[in-house]
Amino acid sequence: MNESTEAKKQANDNIVMLGKEYMVFKLDVEDYGVDILEVVEIRGWQAVTSIPNSPDCVLGVLNLRGAIVPIIDLRIRLGLPVRPYDEQTVVIVLRVKSEEGIRIMGIAVDSVSDVVRARAEEIGQSPDFGTDVDTDFIDGLATTQQGMIRLLKLEALFNLSGQ
Repeated sequence: MNESTEAKKQANDNIVMLGKEYMVFKLDVEDYGVDILEVVEIRGWQAVTSIPNSPDCVLGVLNLRGAIVPIIDLRIRLGLPVRPYDEQTVVIVLRVKSEEGIRIMGIAVDSVSDVVRARAEEIGQSPDFGTDVDTDFIDGLATTQQGMIRLLKLEALFNLSGQ
């Protein structure tokens, strides 16, 4: 095995042993999480430039150091009640893998609460409720001392075709 391959194997072994880190944020009183490696930055709420004829969950775009970043309201995307934006509202800018490559996107959330580490054995699969409950956006459920964290599947979350 060459040095590069050995280093990658060691890194994968460390992730399995130590777990992955997740950025945890709140929507109402519920906790959601995304892989910390996908987080580009966290920004306070600021007004966005709207885009005509976009899906309801797309708030608009922000200019982030010359890059135009689409921002979605995660409450609307997940079918939760809308609430006004306030000083606690933040935008989490994420690196999202898609069929077209890597895209930079943002989500508006109520607040950021924590970073947690979860090992594979602490993450359960999203339950199958049948056809009436859509769990396509949930990658898994992490159990922590604070409770359950819904881990989001970013590729599905940002796939707005058919909206």
